[in-house]
Amino acid sequence: MDENSSVIRRVQNDIKERIAKAIDKAKQKGDIPGYVEADIKIHMPSKPEQGDFTTSVAMALASEMKCDGRSAAGAIVRYLSLEDSWIQRVDIAGPGFLNFFLSTGWLQEAMADIWKKGPLYGSTNYGAGKKVLIEFVSANPTGPLNVVNARAAAIGDCLAALLEASGYEVSREYYINDAGRQVDLLADSLEARYRQQLGQDVPLPEDGYRGDYLIDIANELIEEKGDSLLKLADSERHEWFKRYAVSRIVEGQKQTLLDYGLEYDTWFSEKSLRDEGAPEATLQELAEKGYIYEKDGAKWFRSTEFGDDKDRVVVKSDGEMTYLVPDIAYHKNKFDRGFDHLIDILGPDHHGYVTRLKAGVAALGYPPEKLEVIIAQTVRLVRGNEVVKMSKRGGEFVTMDELLEEAGKDACRFFFLMRAPSSHLDFDLDLARVQSNENPVYYVQYAHARIASIFRQARQEGIVPALGPNEIDFSLLREPCEIQLMKLLAAFPEEVYEIGQAREPNRLINYMMNVASAFHSFYTQCRVLGEDKELSAARLYLARVCQIVLANALRMAGVSAPEAM
Repeated sequence: MDENSSVIRRVQNDIKERIAKAIDKAKQKGDIPGYVEADIKIHMPSKPEQGDFTTSVAMALASEMKCDGRSAAGAIVRYLSLEDSWIQRVDIAGPGFLNFFLSTGWLQEAMADIWKKGPLYGSTNYGAGKKVLIEFVSANPTGPLNVVNARAAAIGDCLAALLEASGYEVSREYYINDAGRQVDLLADSLEARYRQQLGQDVPLPEDGYRGDYLIDIANELIEEKGDSLLKLADSERHEWFKRYAVSRIVEGQKQTLLDYGLEYDTWFSEKSLRDEGAPEATLQELAEKGYIYEKDGAKWFRSTEFGDDKDRVVVKSDGEMTYLVPDIAYHKNKFDRGFDHLIDILGPDHHGYVTRLKAGVAALGYPPEKLEVIIAQTVRLVRGNEVVKMSKRGGEFVTMDELLEEAGKDACRFFFLMRAPSSHLDFDLDLARVQSNENPVYYVQYAHARIASIFRQARQEGIVPALGPNEIDFSLLREPCEIQLMKLLAAFPEEVYEIGQAREPNRLINYMMNVASAFHSFYTQCRVLGEDKELSAARLYLARVCQIVLANALRMAGVSAPEAM
């Protein structure tokens, strides 16, 4: 077996192999027809009475054999070898489930694995170094980040951490849309604010950016430059305001994301892509492949050949390229940089854009399934049942900075991950600040802090915790709550991998909540520091490995693991 895989996977693979051999023997004996194929899947059941592992393979076989599931299960069990295994017994349950009951030896090995790997526990090599680029947030550099950006940031960073832990080579990227009409409009808006602060009676552009943040930047400019910018030629002044506005806003976005605990590997400039002529080259390549045609004075992309509901304009009748062209060029650039798989996390207004973007990738000869788009849905801020109206320094939206100041990084990260990306999210600001078990992030963090307090108490009482798994009597950990906690901890590496594959970081939150609940139950039912020194040592060991798993899971979510609360 692969020693780099998790203990739980090795156990599952062992059970699979034994079932497969039993089915082969049953076929040889004529108890199962030779034409029947078995897809063996092993799961951990949610109820202890259903064993340590379970499978429904017998019912799948029965469907092909035209018999009942219990008969098929009986045929498997008849030839199932339990020799040299942790399996103590196999029960046939319900319509034909096979429930496997194991000795605690596999749990002992899993707990030793946690102790040995420490902060690396949960990591596997299942991704085999496959290169994945995750592009997320990528807000226009025209204003501060908002709460939807904050949600996308939490999702993207957590997903990247999950994939990294599963053996993928992951790069986090932010695409700066620093070209096009919105940047020209930003420059004009900042110049108008600059002039206004100098006392001139000039209006904002009709579609300009109206947030107070531009007034702040304008005042900083006046303090630094006075009115000297007015002496520049019109075109030179426009370019100066454009460069300055983008750089200042991107600088602010970077600082906000750093305050959020997020660092990108790459900040990729759209302007750099345009300066090297990539959009024009991409358009030419599409034309050479026969996917561009002219109609009504415009140029169209034959996106319907790749599943789109209609063809798309790529060059308007006035000669200006639509945003689809540089976006396709950007994704070509990603593939050309050697990434095996691309993940984009986009906002809720991009649903209709996905098919045409995939069409562009496919037209250039890249497998469209290698581009994956996750839509992060909207966020509503509430206090109880009331929708929140916070201050509007950013204009007509609540900024990410305001939210961080109100709720804190940990609560923001945790709460934004509590729902699947495809689900709308109500962020309860009151709940995020409550210092009690009603607050889910507090509940999980408190479990970690409570374990730290146990060890502080142990030291005060002169109790020296076990130095490793070989120094405890593992057989003393036999209470149901202890067994349940160990099973959850053993499952962590597989949970990390499966959550990453499903692109559902919300399941990491569910897992942490389950571990915290199991620990709190263990702490309530089992006295950790008691008169029985051997039992105390064993329970301290269990507390320590639980603390390791909680810390690792919290880190993947971008949430701190406090030692005291």
